[in-house]
Amino acid sequence: MSSSSTSSALSTLIFIPCLLLLTAALANAAKFTVTNQCSFTVWAAAVPGGGQKLDPGASWTVTAKPGTTGGRIWARTGCSFDARGKGHCKTGDCGGVLACTAYGAPPNTLAEFGLNQFSGRDFFDISLVDGFNVPMNFLPDSGSCTKGPHCAANVAAQCPSQLQAPGGCHNPCTVFKTDQYCCNSGSCGPTNYSKFFKNLCPQAAIINP
Repeated sequence: MSSSSTSSALSTLIFIPCLLLLTAALANAAKFTVTNQCSFTVWAAAVPGGGQKLDPGASWTVTAKPGTTGGRIWARTGCSFDARGKGHCKTGDCGGVLACTAYGAPPNTLAEFGLNQFSGRDFFDISLVDGFNVPMNFLPDSGSCTKGPHCAANVAAQCPSQLQAPGGCHNPCTVFKTDQYCCNSGSCGPTNYSKFFKNLCPQAAIINP
């Protein structure tokens, strides 16, 4: 992943003007504080962690166990759930439930993390490999790691017509499903679409950087 910290850190995740802010405390187990700085409600999701409705200004704390790999936190938009937590979201839906146990459907902006990995380090990034739905900021807070990645641009507002989706912007791999855009071979170069994402969010992980 593109950013890393030692095994004792604190981070915050923010959703920007609309922004999702993620702050994480990493030490053995990790605590992530997700704050909705958007002007509208989002339904935050985490695997592991579940899900939570966040009105503007609201926060939610997610705890991950030591050794967690493949962790993801994201925002869902345009959701409607019943009293049993069943429903649907326009972006980031995770099988029609409020408390996610599976990853969200594209497009969605991702915060990814792994805890206590190589040399005891924690790794985290912001990723657009599943496309984009809201801006996001990932802020660690520790003596040795005080800067984190962000994607503050409103990518959806500038999304190429071929990649447009209700409430977001698809990664080209999701749309075209070819090696040129999915890089299944591992030996492909940048495309006009990957350059579009990288120019707007240079700190985010993408396919074909």
